[in-house]
Amino acid sequence: MPSLKLVHKYPECFPMVRVDRGAIKFVLGGANIMCPGLNSKGGQLPDQNIEKGQPVIVNAENKKSALAIGKLLMSTDEIKTSKKGHGVELITYLGDPLWSFKF
Repeated sequence: MPSLKLVHKYPECFPMVRVDRGAIKFVLGGANIMCPGLNSKGGQLPDQNIEKGQPVIVNAENKKSALAIGKLLMSTDEIKTSKKGHGVELITYLGDPLWSFKF
């Protein structure tokens, strides 16, 4: 699993989902991502399906850098048709202990 610092250097190397602006504060608080936050006007899912269990970087509407890394709890095709439930389980996010860890 990549760190957020690595993702910020090489964002094009990882599959990405985007949450809407309303989900940002919850993600930065460590909450898993609900399907509506990915399906809304500000959210975005990739055109090609990504299978359940795969890691994804989480970007936010109108932001350049990733704010989290998570694991899909269902495929992106399933998320696209879902109106409720968790779509992404967070693994690490900006400001958590892993982000703050110094070597």
